[in-house]
Amino acid sequence: MKVYKTEQIRNLALLGNSSSGKTSLVESILFLTGVISRKGDVSTKNTVSDYYEIEQQNGCSIFSSLMQTEYRDYKINLLDNPGFDDFNNAIYSSLKVADAVLFLINAQTGIEVGTQIQMRYIERFQKPFAIVLNQLDHEKANYEQTLEAIKSFIGNKAISIQFPVSTGSGFNAIIDVIKMKMLEYKDDSGKAIVSEIPANLKAHAEELRNALIEAAAENDESLMEKFFENGTLEEDEIARGMKLGILNRTLFPILCTSAKKNIGMDRLLEFVTLSMPNPAEVPPFKTKEGQEIKIDANAPTSLFVFKTSTEQHIGEINFFKVITGELTESIDLTNNNTQTKERLAQLLYVNGKTRNKIEKIVAGDLGATVKLKNTKFNHTLTVSTVDWIYEPIAFPEPRYRTAIKALNESDDEKLGEVLNRMHNEDPTILVEYSKELKQIIVSGQGEYHLNILKWHLDNIFKIPTEFLAPKIPYRETITKPAQADYRHKKQTGGAGQFGEVHLVIEPYEEGKPDPTKFKFPGKEINLTIRGKEEYDLPWGGKLVYYNCIVGGSIDARFMPAILKGIMEKMEEGPLTGSYARDIRVAVYDGKMHPVDSNEISFRLAGRNAFKEAFKNAGPRILEPIYDVEVWVPSEKMGDVMSDLQTRRAIVMGMSSEKGFEVIKAKVPLAEMNKYSTTLNSITSGRAMYFMKFAEYAQVPAEIQEKLLKEYEAQQKEEE
Repeated sequence: MKVYKTEQIRNLALLGNSSSGKTSLVESILFLTGVISRKGDVSTKNTVSDYYEIEQQNGCSIFSSLMQTEYRDYKINLLDNPGFDDFNNAIYSSLKVADAVLFLINAQTGIEVGTQIQMRYIERFQKPFAIVLNQLDHEKANYEQTLEAIKSFIGNKAISIQFPVSTGSGFNAIIDVIKMKMLEYKDDSGKAIVSEIPANLKAHAEELRNALIEAAAENDESLMEKFFENGTLEEDEIARGMKLGILNRTLFPILCTSAKKNIGMDRLLEFVTLSMPNPAEVPPFKTKEGQEIKIDANAPTSLFVFKTSTEQHIGEINFFKVITGELTESIDLTNNNTQTKERLAQLLYVNGKTRNKIEKIVAGDLGATVKLKNTKFNHTLTVSTVDWIYEPIAFPEPRYRTAIKALNESDDEKLGEVLNRMHNEDPTILVEYSKELKQIIVSGQGEYHLNILKWHLDNIFKIPTEFLAPKIPYRETITKPAQADYRHKKQTGGAGQFGEVHLVIEPYEEGKPDPTKFKFPGKEINLTIRGKEEYDLPWGGKLVYYNCIVGGSIDARFMPAILKGIMEKMEEGPLTGSYARDIRVAVYDGKMHPVDSNEISFRLAGRNAFKEAFKNAGPRILEPIYDVEVWVPSEKMGDVMSDLQTRRAIVMGMSSEKGFEVIKAKVPLAEMNKYSTTLNSITSGRAMYFMKFAEYAQVPAEIQEKLLKEYEAQQKEEE
């Protein structure tokens, strides 16, 4: 493949619901441009992009794939993406580096939930896009109904630049309203026979052309003036205005195709090269500091790594976009994220699993390289003269979590290594070993997402595993002040142990003044604060530790030991063994022994005094609460609301957006186990949800009682 200039490059992400025909579209394009001599098919498991074993087994894309081809002195980079939302990490990575989107819609099913979800991603990244109405050859294709649904979903910015002469098995001709010609396909060669528009379709073609001209003219003052003067525009002027409209996201053209039969594909390629933006025409890349960096082949060299994958016999492959300058083989660059040097020994252009060497890659182009030592997705590599770090891809929060365990203990270390490797390939897989829960917690975008992870562990890495219900990271706290004394005394013949601690605990509240006095039945305690230490706890919340010792009843050298004992008990709360938080502790008195007092004595005295006080301070168990946003079709609203109510949800608000009803609620994490599976079942896969940690809140009394009993039973079992 030859080296192309920035203005000759087109970077396109293919998006669409599962079964919209993205992979088939890629096959058709690669066939028509001579990359492959024979088209593959998803059903026969021989397509260029879906080349992983798990994709072939499931009959759908699970990873994004880069394909690169040439057409009429242009280079076209295609990023084929999964249609299932569980694999949205691929979509986020692709949209980061794509300059525009080909948005596929299945002409037999129209606007589906996946279509709506992926439109949200396009909106989030503010990408220009064109709509490809595919599978018009299917016997159930309904052009008019689908077009109406598109207009309803996207609005009047969606403009038809083509329409089919007929649909179904007889679909073989398209009316192109830019060229004002009929494109007829009499075989599967993909080459159109161009002829005049039949008389019975002329009026409709004129109507659509006038709508297109008006929409195109609105994007340029000179075109608008000419339109007002002449009432029309020439073909090249329409193309110019349409391109500006696509760039400004004020015009979204609709094209007609059958990827399976190669119908409309030649015109689609022509449209891509002439009307879709090149890398220098779209908004610039941004650094983490907000600096805008334009795509420029004459600037110092820099690139952004948008994807890392690992393949057998090859190792790690890093896919990148060159933002500035140009790359040549064996160039030395600095990874500004890790401050390490990297040599790009090989530059590759890619078509699925086929990789070929290329000598040079210029700004705006996509490529790949292997055997980098310290580089992965979201990293920036530059020449030494610049220190840019490009804004990373912000992947979505996890929506599904489970605990995972190797069936063989001997595989534990290997499991940890492989899970971290899988995270490097798919950043939406989050892995955490919870010391608190004593579980490995894996989080992802849905049950399907994590089942694919498990398949890799079991089949590729040969680590048999099982999923377990994840424990909930409860917290413990107090609701009122309490006082306790504890004397630790131990005599074993030699040196003994002695330490006595008197302390008061109370709830921590932001902005609350330091304590000076406490009243308890039959006792009043006045405090003189000699020292104050405030700790942000690793598990959330605060501990404030006051030294209120007056008169030397406890030597200052023992105060850290008392604090250590208190912290030990906070790490294993008295109620359920969960972390304790948001507590103020004042040590105000105690006793020492001139010989037997030591650090361990005061550590144990502090620990046990804290434990006694905690039990009398109105102890409460806290549970993690998440902000949950559910997008649901209106007819399923009642069912989803009913289910949320069974999950102790508190509905915070409702609204409508883009054909969805949006429910915002606060829901305990304990009630969200396998929610994605339930939601899919209730709505037949037509809803989506997002969740994010919000706060800790007290559990209801009956649930606290249940948790206390469960912990007590567990303690007895372990005795």
